[in-house]
Amino acid sequence: MKTGWDKFKNKIFVSLFQIPWVKERWTSQYNALESDSIPWTPLSKPLSQCKLALITTGGVHLKTDPPFNMSDPEGDPSYRKIPSTIAIEQLMITHDYFDHKDADQDINLVLPIEIVRGFQQEGRIGQLADHFYGLMGHIEGQHLDTLVKKTAKVLAKQMKQESVDIALLVPA
Repeated sequence: MKTGWDKFKNKIFVSLFQIPWVKERWTSQYNALESDSIPWTPLSKPLSQCKLALITTGGVHLKTDPPFNMSDPEGDPSYRKIPSTIAIEQLMITHDYFDHKDADQDINLVLPIEIVRGFQQEGRIGQLADHFYGLMGHIEGQHLDTLVKKTAKVLAKQMKQESVDIALLVPA
């Protein structure tokens, strides 16, 4: 459970990242996970016939879902299922590691749900998956292994069961 101290501490860190040299120093020391084993898979049919799912790392979830765990400094490797037909007013963001004031006003900045609905209506995309997925970015330490070896596999299996052709990852 997030305490008032945790929330305050996270706001301070987010504010510090507004200072360019702090951001540059952190970035130069951050070791992002890289993979050269993910195969490129070209589309086998036109986009207008594909089923698309959205995946955001912006901490988006239903207001009725439990929030992501912000008290663990290594993040929360779990996910939240978001019905693709949900009204955007029923969504919220739980993520203290980025400034999401603008995304709170327009969730499409981190989960472009209305954009892809428009593309579907225009016939640019065949269908939308029944569900989109919300994750929290800023996963480190032991949770990174959980994210890659468990959570990602569960999401891949669910999207495969839904016959999703394209998963669009939207980082925050």
